[in-house]
Amino acid sequence: MKRSSIAVAALGMVAGVAHAQSSVTLYGIIDTGVAFTNNSQGGQLYTAAQSTIQGSRWGFRGAEDLGGGLHAVFVLENGFNPATGKLGQGGDMFGRQAFVGIKSDSLGTVTLGRQYDSSCDYVGPFEVGNQWAMVYGAHPGDLDNLNLSNRVNNSVKYTSPSYGGFSFGGLYSVGGVAGQFAQNQIWSVGAGYNDGPMKLGVAYVNLRNPNFSFFGNTPASSATGNNMSSSQVYSGFASAESMEVISAGGAYTLGAATIGATYSNTQFKGLGQTVVAGLPSGSPLSGTAKFNNAELSIGYKLSPALLIGIAYDYTKGYSVSNETIHQGMIGADYFLSARTDVYAAGVFQHALGENSIGQPATAQFNGSAPSSTQNQIIAAVGIRHKF
Repeated sequence: MKRSSIAVAALGMVAGVAHAQSSVTLYGIIDTGVAFTNNSQGGQLYTAAQSTIQGSRWGFRGAEDLGGGLHAVFVLENGFNPATGKLGQGGDMFGRQAFVGIKSDSLGTVTLGRQYDSSCDYVGPFEVGNQWAMVYGAHPGDLDNLNLSNRVNNSVKYTSPSYGGFSFGGLYSVGGVAGQFAQNQIWSVGAGYNDGPMKLGVAYVNLRNPNFSFFGNTPASSATGNNMSSSQVYSGFASAESMEVISAGGAYTLGAATIGATYSNTQFKGLGQTVVAGLPSGSPLSGTAKFNNAELSIGYKLSPALLIGIAYDYTKGYSVSNETIHQGMIGADYFLSARTDVYAAGVFQHALGENSIGQPATAQFNGSAPSSTQNQIIAAVGIRHKF
């Protein structure tokens, strides 16, 4: 009798836990392949390509029903290199996303933690670098963050429900600097429409001291040096006091074809106002470096399993910046199943003018080393599995 009572009590505890924790899902993506670059710092390069069409990751997603249309929600998402097993995002355990919050079925969701800004949520999905063109097909240096290269720490985020296809949201990150409320703070707002064949999105992002608050928020970042050195498009603008990005995108599906477009204006303001070790000495930069970026793409489903795409991207620097970049992309994605696909893509880039460090511009794809000339070509094939 005593044993039976204990067993009944134990089952009651388990049932209570199961009811309180409505669902926890383990999920992930493994994406790897091989790539060829015709000119990587002067030589041809064959390399194992990782996370080319989508970042490799694993994570936990959970929700608890609190009653009355309320739910506790969380996401812990890790990024990694499948070729070596190394952690991504500068060594963060859950560097892709880490947040917890409350969701209301009628009022929306509020979450706190490490999260994506509004441009990633509402405009990023329209960029072909997030679809079939690989990370190399992202806008040069991912200067507008539409390829989701950077996240925002210490952020509070609101996401609305969908009202007839229309949704909106915003994010705010405290700077955390005593006596200087605005330093390192980040905020963004965005809105989207998704109903039928038409999809649209707009966003605005404002970042103070972006070299440290945005580009430098991982364990591998420098607290004093240049965290924007991965791309010559903007590496010379690390001393900017602020960064602003206005972006918009859309797509229209007509039968088997989808026409997509994005536009962004990125500005590095107040150059010379943030002290950054290692920047070139001499006459410091001042004023604002500005970039316009426009992308046009066409995707076509030859069959339910096979997608082909072609796109063109144009980047124009003005004011302090003096660089023009033309980029063409072509690719194909074949789904072996709902969770596994194989892909191939090629990207060509041609750069003109001067880069941010005052040297003749050379081509450089996002996530790769620069060419020694104005031109660069990369081609890759790979496989992606989702679980």
